[in-house]
Amino acid sequence: MSTRPEAAPVHWLNPDEERAWRAFLRVMVTVQAGTSGDLAAVGLSEPDYEVLSTLSERPGHTSTLHAQADKMGWSRSRLSRHATRMEERGLLRRAPDPADGRGCLLVLTEEGLGALTTAAPAHVESVRRHFIDRLTPDDLTAIEQIARRLEEPQADNVR
Repeated sequence: MSTRPEAAPVHWLNPDEERAWRAFLRVMVTVQAGTSGDLAAVGLSEPDYEVLSTLSERPGHTSTLHAQADKMGWSRSRLSRHATRMEERGLLRRAPDPADGRGCLLVLTEEGLGALTTAAPAHVESVRRHFIDRLTPDDLTAIEQIARRLEEPQADNVR
C-alpha cells in the first residue's frame, strides 16, 4: 500500500494549445539568438548588457546584488559569479552595502559605461531588426497585454 497521495491527472495540451506553446518557444529562441549574437559581436553577453544597462539607470550607477538578481530572475549566487567575471573585465566593481553587512553593491565603472555606450546603438538596432520592425503596432500592444497577464499572480482557472 502506497502512502503517497494520488497524483492529479495530467491535463494535456490540446492541439491549439500545443501549437501556441511551440510558437511561443520558437519566437523566444529566434529573437534571443539574434540579439545575443549581435551583442556578442560587440563583446557583451545578454546578462552583461542587462547588468550594465540597469546600473546605468540607477542613482550613482549602483544597485544591490540582491535587487539586480531579483530583476534578472537569477539567484544571488548565480549573479555573484557572473559579477565576478564582469569585475575581472573591469565592467563593474563591488562595494560593501552599508545597509546590509552581508550584501554588496554593484557599481558601474567608467569602462563598463564605455562598453554600454558602445553596445547600446547596436543592441537597439538588433532589437529593431529581430523584433520591433517585424511586428505591427497592434502586435506590440498584444504582446504587452500578454506580458502583463503572465506577470499577474496565477489564478487556478484563468479561462
